[in-house]
Amino acid sequence: MPKTRVHFHNFFDELHLRVHDSRDDPRALESALSELLGSSRLLFFDEFHVHDSGDARLLTRLLEFVFAHHFTVLVTSNYSPKSLLPNPIWHHTFEAGIAMIQNHLDVYHLDGPTDYRTQSPHHTTGFASGKWLTASPPGDFPSNDERVTLTVRGREFPVLAVRNDQLWISFAQLCDSPLSTIEYLYWADAFGDWVITDIPLFDEASREAQQRFVNVIDILADTDTPTTFIATHTVADFLATETTRPDAFRMASRLQLLHS
Repeated sequence: MPKTRVHFHNFFDELHLRVHDSRDDPRALESALSELLGSSRLLFFDEFHVHDSGDARLLTRLLEFVFAHHFTVLVTSNYSPKSLLPNPIWHHTFEAGIAMIQNHLDVYHLDGPTDYRTQSPHHTTGFASGKWLTASPPGDFPSNDERVTLTVRGREFPVLAVRNDQLWISFAQLCDSPLSTIEYLYWADAFGDWVITDIPLFDEASREAQQRFVNVIDILADTDTPTTFIATHTVADFLATETTRPDAFRMASRLQLLHS
């Protein structure tokens, strides 16, 4: 059976692009979905979550499309259907989508005491080969002369340095600035190795910065990009301040893969 596996951030970035390119066509969304899904009959939607009302509307249309076209749909999520889009101000915008999930899909709750990412003995490739350092690598930290500006879709973003295939960027540049998953996906594709510096304790960052960092970890782990994190505190201390932020538990699980 032809199948498509999609990850939330990548899929919606591509969907937004295609809809925008055909925005004068009243069937732009349906055309974009047909192009993205192609001949697939099985759609595997990995790490399904909803925190944005705009995404909620697109997701509702996506669900209408796949169920109307009799796709087999497999979804993994850290949320029960009723817990999707938990913000009470916007929850109503995804009630139709929740109803479709409950009507068309069988829901299985899988729970257990073990996070198997923490038991992985392999730290040789990809994201798991990254490190959490409490001191800068001697002599490696970029000088002011190495600072550059990257351009993504006409917008400019300052970073600490670009060294061949390696991106150096501070937490403030990555998460305190008005960046989105568009930039993170673009850079994950452009740079095979990342270094993120000056990471504060999680609860010292703003709510917006916290969500951006969660998104960054999502993308770096999904693209299996080796990443070095530099902070004045250990990863355990960083994660000890993570409490109720949506999806932060998944970020915590992934960061446990790192050498520290």
